[in-house]
Amino acid sequence: MDELSEQIVYLNGQYSPLCETKISVLDRGFLFGDGVYEVIPVYQGHIFHFERHFIRLERNLNAIQLPAPFNRHQLKSIIQQLITGQPQESVYLQVTRGIARRDHGFPGNIQPSVFVMASSVAQKPTHEIACITLNDDRWQHCDIKTIALLPNVLLRQQAHDQDADEAILIRDGLITEGAASNVFIVQNETIITAPKGPFILPGVTRDIIIGLAARAGFQVSQRQFTEQELCAANEVWISSSTKEVVPVTRLNKQPVSGGKPGEFWHKMNTLFQAHKQELTQQSDD
Repeated sequence: MDELSEQIVYLNGQYSPLCETKISVLDRGFLFGDGVYEVIPVYQGHIFHFERHFIRLERNLNAIQLPAPFNRHQLKSIIQQLITGQPQESVYLQVTRGIARRDHGFPGNIQPSVFVMASSVAQKPTHEIACITLNDDRWQHCDIKTIALLPNVLLRQQAHDQDADEAILIRDGLITEGAASNVFIVQNETIITAPKGPFILPGVTRDIIIGLAARAGFQVSQRQFTEQELCAANEVWISSSTKEVVPVTRLNKQPVSGGKPGEFWHKMNTLFQAHKQELTQQSDD
């Protein structure tokens, strides 16, 4: 409880200790999952690709017909008040439609609820994970970063129950994404990831990886690929804002890339870490 007592968060214009922050049980985020969220990495006080994350947040708000209750400068100011300058932090931002009588229809003239929290991220000693494949039984709009994440939670828990760290999802025989990540494979010296569409979340880290790889001269293909291609790949990675880019060394209890991080992952991770360092140094100039 000591850590919670000291952590300051933002809710609807007020900064307060996390343990004292309260929201109404009539908030539509609580009742319906009626809202969207964003997760933004922060390195040494530098908000990582803030503009990309803000653009995605705006897109998600538009997708659920919820006007943005702030502009980019207001949101950045809120985040800057919360971050502490630790080596690595993660900002969680949630916007719901607000507090109203419980009714499925959109209420009129209510104020959206805005919650922002910055948390430290521990540096993990390991850089490899195990995954399993599962059927992607989520809804038809996985490209919206909605707070209604129960399907993803259940899929991730199935992975944990089978001693795996993440579930890689399959829909109609094609790989979509992870329960909380995007998925890459390397085959014949080409980096492959599923194209953007309604069944994958357009990850900011995913886009950064693609851009860095292309600029470094790697062959990159955004196309659909099958479970068979996944299982036969030379390398498999997952990516997310908090995990960055992580190699999968076991898939369905079988080794990938000899059970060790592959050559292309090492190169990609080096590029990603250099990119982080470059942006952090720019913010200090």
